[in-house]
Amino acid sequence: MSTVGARCTANSIVYNKTLCACTPGYLFNGSTSSCTLFTVSPSEWVVNSGVDYSIAFPETIFSFNRIKKFTQSQAIFLEVTAIMLLSWLLFCGLLRFGKLGDGNTPWFKIRWWISRLDVCFATRHWVDDQNVVVKRKTELGGAFSMASLMLFIGLLSALLYQIIAKRSVEVHNVRATNAPDLASFINDLEFNITTISSMSCSQLRGLGTLAMGNPGSIDYRVVSLSTFANYTCLNTSRGPTIALRCNNCPLTRDNIFITWWFADLPNEPALAVGFQFNLTAKNRAYKKHLSLVSGTVKNGSDQEDIPVTFRGVDTNILKFNLFPRLYLNLHGLKLVQPLFHEFLPGSFITNATELQSSLQSSTDGFVNTTLQINFLSNYLVEINNENIFGPVSFLANIGGLYCISLGIFFYFLVQCESRIKRLRNEDQVFQNIRRRRRAMDRWDKLRKYVLYTWGCNALQEDYDTTRNKSCCTCNMVDSLRKQRSLRKKMQQESGLSTISFGEKICPPNETVCSVVKEPSGAVKGEHLIKSCVRSASTLPVSMAQDNGIPPLPPLAEFKSGSSMDMSDIRKNIQDLYEYNAMLREKLVAAQSTLDGLTTRMAAEGQT
Repeated sequence: MSTVGARCTANSIVYNKTLCACTPGYLFNGSTSSCTLFTVSPSEWVVNSGVDYSIAFPETIFSFNRIKKFTQSQAIFLEVTAIMLLSWLLFCGLLRFGKLGDGNTPWFKIRWWISRLDVCFATRHWVDDQNVVVKRKTELGGAFSMASLMLFIGLLSALLYQIIAKRSVEVHNVRATNAPDLASFINDLEFNITTISSMSCSQLRGLGTLAMGNPGSIDYRVVSLSTFANYTCLNTSRGPTIALRCNNCPLTRDNIFITWWFADLPNEPALAVGFQFNLTAKNRAYKKHLSLVSGTVKNGSDQEDIPVTFRGVDTNILKFNLFPRLYLNLHGLKLVQPLFHEFLPGSFITNATELQSSLQSSTDGFVNTTLQINFLSNYLVEINNENIFGPVSFLANIGGLYCISLGIFFYFLVQCESRIKRLRNEDQVFQNIRRRRRAMDRWDKLRKYVLYTWGCNALQEDYDTTRNKSCCTCNMVDSLRKQRSLRKKMQQESGLSTISFGEKICPPNETVCSVVKEPSGAVKGEHLIKSCVRSASTLPVSMAQDNGIPPLPPLAEFKSGSSMDMSDIRKNIQDLYEYNAMLREKLVAAQSTLDGLTTRMAAEGQT
C-alpha cells in the first residue's frame, strides 16, 4: 500500500514523509481502505491423491461423510443398542404388573401382541421330559425375541460401519526405477504460485529461465523456461499469480529451479506477507483422477507464529516433491503426486522500524521467490489395495453375530423358565382368556341375532301407541320351565286337568302370551303355537261371547245316594271331546294367522 499526501490509516507507517505502508504482517484491504492482519486457516491446506477408495453411493441416498461427523467410532452404535435393549426389557417388565382381567384390558392386549412377537424361541421353551415339543408363543419369548433382534441389528450396524470406515488396506511397494519406467510417466502439470501482497505483475522481474540438476555439480544446466512449460502472470485480488503449465511433462531431471522477483516501482513498494500455492497433476488417459496439493504459508517452519513482511535480497524457497505412482488396482494408472515439502523464508521484517528503514533504502526493494521441484525418480511406488472383508468373511461375521444374539437371550429364557414354574404355561393362560373372551363375544352375537330374527319388536312398537289395551310383547322363545309353571297355574284356576292352554293371566285390559304344544302329524315332536288372547276371567261375558268360543258344556248332576248312569258319563265325555275338537280348530286357525303375521314382519324387517 502506498498513499501520497494522505493521512495513514491504523496499523500503518509513514515512509519518505509522504507515503504510507502497512505494518509487518498486515495487508491493505482495498474494499475497506484499511490494513488488516493476515492469517492462515488450517482448512486452506488440501492434499488429494487423485484416487478415492470409498464406495460410490449416490449422495442423495447415502453420504458416509455426514454419518461420520456424528459417529466417530463404533461405540456410538453399541451405546444406542444398549439403550434400546434396556428400554425394551424395562417396558416388558413393567407390563407384567398390569392385570390380565377378562381379556378386554389394554394390559392384556399389549402383552398378547408381545407374545405374538415370539419368532425366535417359539419351539425352544421349557417342556417336561418325554413330551412332544410344540410351537408355543409366550410373552417372555416375544420380549427376548425382539431383544435378540435389536442386539443383532446393533452389532450389524457396527460391523457395517467398520467395513465402510476400514474397508481396505492400501499396500505400497517401492521398487527402483529405470529410464523406460520414468519415460512412461506422462502427466499434465500445473503450478500456481501467488505472492500475497498489494503488488501487481508490472513489478515482476527475472521470470524466464530454468535451472536443472544440482547447483555446483557437473550436470547443472540453465535453459529457457519455455522449453519446460508455458508461463504467465495474472493479477488477482490477493496479489500477482505465476502460472506454469507443462503438458505431457516428462520426468527427466531430479531437480528443477525456477526463480523470479518483484521490484519496487514509484509509489508501489515490493512487499509481501505470504505465499499461496496450488499444484495439480493429471493423466490424460484417466481424466477423472486429479492429484493436487494446495495451501498458504506466511512464515517459516522454524519461526514462531508472528506477523512478518517479506522484503530483501534473500530468496524465499518453496520446495515441492513429485512422487511417481503406479496404481495396479486402477488398470495401471500412472499418476504423479505433488506434495509440499518445505518453505525456507528469505529476507523478512518483523517490526515497523525495520520496515520503515527498508522502504527508504534502495538496496532492499525486492521480493525474491524460488520454486524448487524435486522429482523422486529413483524409486517407483506401486499401489494396490486389499479388502479386509471379503464376501465369505462378511457372511461369516453376520452369522456369528446372529448366533451370539440368539444364544445370549436363549440362555436367559431357559434360566427364567426353569427357575420360575409359572412361566412354563403362560401361553396357555393367555389362550384360555382369549378363548373365553371369544366365546362371550360370539354368544352375544348369537343372542342378538336370535332376538332380532324371532323377537316381536315390531309388534311391541305398534302396541306402545295403544298401551291402555296391551301390556306385554309376544316372545317366540320361552323356556320349558316357564311353560310348565304356567300350565300348573291355569290348571289350578280352571279345574280342568285334561286341557292346558299355558296361558299367563294378565291384569285387566292387558294381553297375555301363551304357548300351546300340539302334536304334529307330519313332523315328529311338538309344534309350538303362539297366541295372544285376552284374559277371559277379567273380561265381561258379552266380550267373551263375541270371541266365538262357547262356554263349557254343563255337567250332569248326580244326586247323592243315586247310582251312576253310564249313559250320563258317556254324554259328558262326548261333550268334552267335541269341545276340545272345537278348541283345536280355533287354535289351528289362530296359529295360521300368527304364522302369516310373523312371516310378513320378518320380510318387512329385512327390507
